[in-house]
Amino acid sequence: MSFTFQNKDFHISRYPKTSLNSLKAWNAADELTLNYLEENKLLNSNISIYHDRFGFLTTLLADRDITSVILFKSQEKAIWQNLSDNSIPHESIKYAYPLDKIEKHIDTAIIKIPKSADLFELYLQQLSQSINEQSIVIGSFMTKYFNKSMIEIAEKYFGDITQSKAHKKARLLILKHPKPYKERSLIKEIKYKDEISFKQYFGVFSAKNIDYATQFFMEHLSISEKDDKIMDLGSGNGVLAWKARELNRTAKINLLDDNYLAIESSKLNMGEGACFYHFNDDLSHITNNSYDLVISNPPFHFEHENNIEVSLNLFSQVAKILKPKGSFQLVGNKHLNYKTHLSKIFKTIEVVAENDKFVVYHCLKKG
Repeated sequence: MSFTFQNKDFHISRYPKTSLNSLKAWNAADELTLNYLEENKLLNSNISIYHDRFGFLTTLLADRDITSVILFKSQEKAIWQNLSDNSIPHESIKYAYPLDKIEKHIDTAIIKIPKSADLFELYLQQLSQSINEQSIVIGSFMTKYFNKSMIEIAEKYFGDITQSKAHKKARLLILKHPKPYKERSLIKEIKYKDEISFKQYFGVFSAKNIDYATQFFMEHLSISEKDDKIMDLGSGNGVLAWKARELNRTAKINLLDDNYLAIESSKLNMGEGACFYHFNDDLSHITNNSYDLVISNPPFHFEHENNIEVSLNLFSQVAKILKPKGSFQLVGNKHLNYKTHLSKIFKTIEVVAENDKFVVYHCLKKG
């Protein structure tokens, strides 16, 4: 889709592509942010951009002095795709990860406020190391997603917090006069069966407890001594990989997640050298016919969107990386009816457990 900014036309698309035509790569909150930057003459300042999932703001502001903070591998790919589509050199952009301290002073920061309040706090905590009294932070959101926790969190870090007028059902939080930097822990600890503690960074899925679907799956996970090479797909904090290692101590465990903080959380729980980690959103870099077993609680929540297209694409890729007679074990919400889709890809699909909410499937590769 096309968007015009400062008399220049940009072609911006989502990555990964979607068949849902109602989903765009930007929203009214992004447009409101650009208007604010123009009206307040902030376009020539040093800008850092957070949570720009499809690279819309990064692409439009690429000719400025910007740093784009990468949380998702799919976000990085979206930015590269949109830069290429608009003939913008990739080296125009400086990149950082959410746990990095940005050494260069930040004049203006833009945060597309995420659904996770914890993640919003992580962004502000990291920002607070690189801003001073004159810095401005612009937080954008759609009004229907407003939560008072946004204000409560912002008040920990800033003395001056104002809201803009609504525009197309979007608003901005304007944060000024940052409070002195105070070191705070960005790691949470959650219990499994009141016995084992798992650590994870703020903003990783299921921050209060081990996800209930995952807990149900762990009760029915079946791993044999022959499962020498195992992939935890969409690994989160690594709890499924941990269970797999408990069931087969000699297996080579791999963990893959689109979320940088999830991968870093997995390392807290599994160890830096004990496993193989893949910060990626797909399996295209994995050798075909190379895994005995893939286990997964696949994603279908993406911020405020529910979309199983990503999971269905991953299912097809799983079939490629499995060895002949390899197994795919997964859990899904009952209403998603994964069996219909899995039956088109795998030789056999067995429902090994189900309750009112979740279903555990075991799938065998065709051929």
